[in-house]
This record gives sequence, structure tokens and C-alpha cells, in this order.
Amino acid sequence: MSEAGRFTTGSTLRHVTVMALTGSLGLTFVFLVDFVTLLYVGWLGEPVYVAALGFAWVIQFFAISVGIGFAIAATALVSRNLGARDRPAARRLAGTSLAVTAGVLTAVTVLAVAAREPVLEHLLGAEGEALEVASRFLLISLPSLPLMTFGMVGSSILRAEGDARRAMMTTLSAGVVTAALDPFLIFERVTIPSPLEGGGMWVDLPGFGWGVDGAAAMLVVSRLVMLAVAMHAVVRVHDLAAWPSWGDVRRDARQIFAVAIPASVTQMSTPLGTCLLIAAVARFGDQAVAGWSVASRMMLLAFGGIFALSGAIGGIIGQNFGAGRWDRVARAYLDAMLFCLVYVGLIWALLWLATPSIVTAFALQGLGAEVLIWFTSVGAGAFVFAGFAFVANSAFNNLGRPTWSAGINWARDGVALPAALAGVAWLGLGVEGPVFAQAAATVLVGAAGGLWGWAWIARRAGAAAPRGLASAAGSG
Repeated sequence: MSEAGRFTTGSTLRHVTVMALTGSLGLTFVFLVDFVTLLYVGWLGEPVYVAALGFAWVIQFFAISVGIGFAIAATALVSRNLGARDRPAARRLAGTSLAVTAGVLTAVTVLAVAAREPVLEHLLGAEGEALEVASRFLLISLPSLPLMTFGMVGSSILRAEGDARRAMMTTLSAGVVTAALDPFLIFERVTIPSPLEGGGMWVDLPGFGWGVDGAAAMLVVSRLVMLAVAMHAVVRVHDLAAWPSWGDVRRDARQIFAVAIPASVTQMSTPLGTCLLIAAVARFGDQAVAGWSVASRMMLLAFGGIFALSGAIGGIIGQNFGAGRWDRVARAYLDAMLFCLVYVGLIWALLWLATPSIVTAFALQGLGAEVLIWFTSVGAGAFVFAGFAFVANSAFNNLGRPTWSAGINWARDGVALPAALAGVAWLGLGVEGPVFAQAAATVLVGAAGGLWGWAWIARRAGAAAPRGLASAAGSG
């Protein structure tokens, strides 16, 4: 038996804030690179390229969601054993989680490559050059998905350990490499500040000029970097992944799949919702799809802290669950909800102020600009409730109720969103309709899911210790 997990003592509010902000920094930088890549592609002067990336990212999102499910399983299983002071079991489960993930994601990648064109054309409504470019982008980038998910699982193991800095560096390093090299693969000439000349001198350097294909190739390189950094931290720094034997894999696969399958099903609802939304926007033409592509990248970039929150608090909840500290589980849940309120309020205000600059930077016109304006003025505010749903999802995944997380997400994307899209179509709304539909579904289900999670945890905390609920309501 080893020492207790670091999240089982100290301020839960501090743990939540540190893990969420460091997770946000790494994740937001990756989203920033995606956003800048989209900006670079926009500078090629072909709006259809921007629309093509929007279509391609939907399919990427579906495949990545499976990897996220296995990363969630790794966080839950490793953190529980660390909280219970059983480090040998945590090492074994980290190794078997990586092995199982590699096998599953290889199969998913083969399927995604084979099905990319029918999905793009018949489900998402891509056609013409947008279809051709999106298909080629996926053919180049999809085979690297198993590498990326290895990095994701490695980062999750680091968060379970409580190493926020190295978990952040896993994604941050990949983002830095992409930001530095992306222009050279996309453009034929790249102008950069000279490191040797003073007085504001610039140097014009040759690039490969591969356009959208260059952006796809850079995605492969960034995933290799993410894999290398994550595995170095997990294996060399923390020695937290034992080399799995076939017997270990067979023994642990059942409990890995018990969390990973419902967690993946949970995550799959989001790309389904994205698929429904982009299909609804596609009815208004490539210009509107380009606007939605910018809005969706902006959503990921601006709300990286909310997307990171679910993974960030998983280790906190898992360790305290393993240690039997239900009072601290409840307190961490409340602290995460508070983080959502403050974070989204600040980001929403900044987005609203930055809207004219974003429209100008991407040269959005007509319906494309209209989509973005509706998102920053209305849709962004709904992310408070998206955050509540993420917190509930993380709690359920790490407390042995992963199917409940699936219920929350599918209620939003499989029930509430289609109903809302039908409603705005019946009302005859224009391109703003999909934005209103997404916001309505998020508010309704996020509020219900957040309250459900708190009610269940509060009951467990009260049953575990009569003073647990009162303690959880106090300061962190």
C-alpha cells in the first residue's frame, strides 16, 4: 500500500481550480491551433475549404469520442486505486487501459476511413469540391487517431495521479509544434520576423504549399508529439504504467469496458448533435457552413475550460471515492459548478466584445457572419448549463454510474436537440434556428442533469456521514 492520493486532503476548490485551469490551458492551446489552422485555410481564399474542414471535423469528432471514453475509463480506474493506496493495481490498470485502447481505436480508424465518403455525402450533405477536399483530409489524418488516443489516455493517467503540469504539457507541446510548422505545410511562402536582424526585419521562407493537405499532415505530426510527451511522463517520470501481459488484459478488460463503453456512448452523442446541426446549417449553403465552422472552432477555443473540467475533476472525485470521502466528493461537485458559472460568464462577455473582429479576420459575409453573431450573442451563454452536464457526467463516470452519463448526453443530443430543431423549422426561423435549438437543448438537459448529479451525491454523502452534506455546503 502506498501513500494517499494528493486530492484526498486540502481545499477541493483549489484542486478543482488548478486542475481545470491547467487542463484548460493545454486543451485550449490545441483548440487555438485548430482555430488558427482554420484561419490559415481561410487565407487560401476559398470558402469551400473552410466548409470542407467543418464537414471533416464532424467525422474526426465521432472517432475521437471513442478514445475519450477509454481515457475516462483510465482516469476512473487508476484514480480509484491510487485513492485506495494500491499503486501496483493502478500501474497494471494503466498499462492494460493503453493496450485495450490501442486495439479498439485501430478498428474504429479502419471503419472511419472506409465510411468517410458515404457519411460526408449522405449524412452531412457535403458535395462537389467540399466533399472531395474533406474526404482527402480524412484519408491523411484519420490513420493517426490511435496515436492521439494513446496520448489522451496517457494524459488522463497523469490527471489521475494529480500531475496537472505534465498532463497540460501533453497537449501544449503538440500545439506548440503545430503552431510553428503549420504555415510551412499549408503555404508556398511564409514570412516570419528575423531572429538575426533588428529594426523589424522580416524573412521570406519557402513552404511546401500543400494547402488543406498540409493541415492534415500537420495533424499527424502533432499527434506523434502528443504520444511521445505523454508516454515519457507516464512511464519514465511516474512509472505508472506496467507492461501488460495477455493475462492482465484479459483480467482487466471487463472493468475497462464497463466504464469505457458507456462513456464512449456518452461522448458519441455530442458528434451526433454536431452532425444534426451542421446538416441543418448546410441547407443554407457553403457560406453558412463556413460561418458555423468558425463558430464551432470558436466554441471549443473559448470554452476549453468547460471541456477540460470533466476530465480535470475526474481524478479528484475518483481519489476521494476510493478513499471513502463522500463529503469531499460532494464539496468538489459544488466547487466545479461554481467554476462553471464564473468561467462562462467571463468568456461570454469577451466573445460578445470580440465578435466584429472575428467576423473581419475570417472575412465572413452574409449568412456566415449571421451564424457567428447569433452564436456569440445567444448560444455561448448556454455553456453554463453544458458545464453542469459535464460535471454530472464526470461524477457519474467516476462513481460507478457511467450509464447515467450516457442518459444525460443522449437526452440532450438524441431527444432535446432534434425536437428543438424541428421546433425552429416549424416556426420558420432562418439560419439562427440551429443556434437557438442547440441553446435550448443545452439549457434544458444541462440544468436537469446538474441537479440530478447533486441530489444523488448529496444523498450518498449524507448516508456516509451525517455531517457530510453540511460540510459539503461549506467553503472548500
